[in-house]
Amino acid sequence: MAVERQETGADRKHILIVDDDPTELKTLRYYLQESYKVTLISSGRTAVDFLTKYTPDLILLDYLMPVHNGAAVLKDIQSRVETKNIPVFFLTGQTDADTIRECLALHPAGYIVKPVAKTALLDKMKEVLG
Repeated sequence: MAVERQETGADRKHILIVDDDPTELKTLRYYLQESYKVTLISSGRTAVDFLTKYTPDLILLDYLMPVHNGAAVLKDIQSRVETKNIPVFFLTGQTDADTIRECLALHPAGYIVKPVAKTALLDKMKEVLG
């Protein structure tokens, strides 16, 4: 799976976006690229590997992905000292009560339902990042 990094401005916060939908990745990059450094990753397994080398300031994580879903990725993040304090937002189209309960039981920084408006996403992120 590809990792696409955008390197601009050393003072910008670094956002990792993990989603298996290429259109969603491009949309989110468009929303965030003016204010943040953005890394796009299209699989949960690749995200976990990425986090062994880099520490973003915040992660936007899709829930429903093949092989290594968002819940598995978040559990991995929370299990490691180096990554456990990174705020993670689930950003997903899943709205059923069981999925929401499962996600919230993992104590993410937030749960955002797709599609999300640019201003709403930026506002949520500013709440956490300042």
